[in-house]
Amino acid sequence: MAFESRRAAELEGLIRRHGGVPLVVASMREVPLEDNHAAFELLLRLDAGEVDVLVLMTGVGVRTLAETVAERCPPDRLAESLGRATLLARGPKPIAELRKLGVAPQIRVPEPNTWREILSSLDAHGPLRERRVAVLEYGVANEKLTEQLTERGAEVFTVPLYRWDLPADMRPLQDAVSRLAEGRVDFVLFTSRRQVEHVMQTARELGLASAIRDRARRLVVGSIGPVCSEALRRHELPVDLEPEHPKMGQLVVAVARRGRELLEAKRASG
Repeated sequence: MAFESRRAAELEGLIRRHGGVPLVVASMREVPLEDNHAAFELLLRLDAGEVDVLVLMTGVGVRTLAETVAERCPPDRLAESLGRATLLARGPKPIAELRKLGVAPQIRVPEPNTWREILSSLDAHGPLRERRVAVLEYGVANEKLTEQLTERGAEVFTVPLYRWDLPADMRPLQDAVSRLAEGRVDFVLFTSRRQVEHVMQTARELGLASAIRDRARRLVVGSIGPVCSEALRRHELPVDLEPEHPKMGQLVVAVARRGRELLEAKRASG
């Protein structure tokens, strides 16, 4: 079982290719913000030279920014505005979206692309005290990143462009959570922190949170990377598998290689 939304078909294909029977249920949907004031304020600040560093968290964020401001600021002008700041890209997806605009980041964050690697990359680039840092968010605010930037003396400006919400039709997710609580799956895969939050929120609303935690002791829980694993542990769920690189394909491969052995060991231990 998995809770991927945007790349559900791809994940289903990967699971089948490695011999599994997929059940992939959307746990969230992307909702554009009605008020795009922050996006246009970012443009004004960039053009005025009031942004020293722009942190680009996701490819979707870069693409949404370009689409949001397109009528007032075509791609060539947006590229010019972005070029006035030092650009930090968190992983390959924002790099790819920047490339479409003809722009390259000066700072590339290494795997596993968490807020810790972002901070390390920024620290290596120079002191942050009195630097003006804008953060293009990715559906949810990263409080730890903002807090640490502020502690380093940076002036932080967050730019929300969209948010992650629960699915409009909750029935498939509720059915999947019920099935998980009943122990009718062998493996459950999480590919983002927000998936964990939405699954456990749904479980609480159904009165199944304790049952999920209990069942998790007898099935294999796979996490795509450190941020997702942190969320699982915060909800008292185990992390049985986490791939070396935070990639969806590598998570499925890890489960295919070690999942059965881990499942048998967990069930043997009660």
